[in-house]
Amino acid sequence: MTTFDKREEAFEKQFAHDEELKFKATARRNKLLGLWAAEKLGLKGAEADSYALSVVMTEFEEPSEHAVAHKIRRDFDAKGVSQSDHQIGRTMAELMAKAVTDIKTGR
Repeated sequence: MTTFDKREEAFEKQFAHDEELKFKATARRNKLLGLWAAEKLGLKGAEADSYALSVVMTEFEEPSEHAVAHKIRRDFDAKGVSQSDHQIGRTMAELMAKAVTDIKTGR
């Protein structure tokens, strides 16, 4: 195996690792976001957990941050919850940072 081959293999492993981290962080962020939104919607216990799971599943059904934000926006509008799109986006960013930290520290 040449040095070039070794470098290529190392880059491929790093890419795979980064993608796995991104996937885990996004799923964790969406769960945390779902729990945050559930609280705003007045959901508790099993209902809150179920709602958080539905937020996570939204990302799988339509892989896009926008899909998750739109789901929450629609649910907030339906229940009359006053949160701006900016607040939803800011919360998503804050929770992504928390999710990445949690994963890196093994929480």
